[in-house]
Amino acid sequence: MVPLDSPRWSTLSHAYGSADDIPALLRAVAADVAHSSPTEGPWSELWSALYHQGDIYSASFAAVPHLVETLARDASRACYDFFLLPALIEVTRFRKNTPIPQDVSSWYFDSLKRMPIVAARAMERPWDDSLCRSLLAALAASKGHIDTAETLIEVETQDTAELLKWYFSR
Repeated sequence: MVPLDSPRWSTLSHAYGSADDIPALLRAVAADVAHSSPTEGPWSELWSALYHQGDIYSASFAAVPHLVETLARDASRACYDFFLLPALIEVTRFRKNTPIPQDVSSWYFDSLKRMPIVAARAMERPWDDSLCRSLLAALAASKGHIDTAETLIEVETQDTAELLKWYFSR
């Protein structure tokens, strides 16, 4: 993967411009997985830069291997967003046919292949609905089941009963 101290980051982009700030955010998030908040601090900044209003960027693909590596080290304590962000990036890449920088591509796809093993490391903890859906979406996206992943991401828990009712009434 792109080393965090590589000058390559300054040539990648995110929602706000150059991605030269992404390594520091990845380090901060990795240093304190259990306390990463999806609504504030480094994790929120990282999320907003890599996936902003439905758009992804070259830095999004370079960051995913680092996120998966962080999950591999501490999946039992990571918030649901750690699984959700790679799933969203892959769904968006597929839906919008977003090109991946050639030098990042193999690292990106190799990290997606690791997702089932990483997800298994989260089995020991209790799963609330958000964690369950994000883990399953990450697994589905990593295996190329984009429609399934997107359904898990987009259908809110409170709408599941209505979706099933519609499905069985067809």
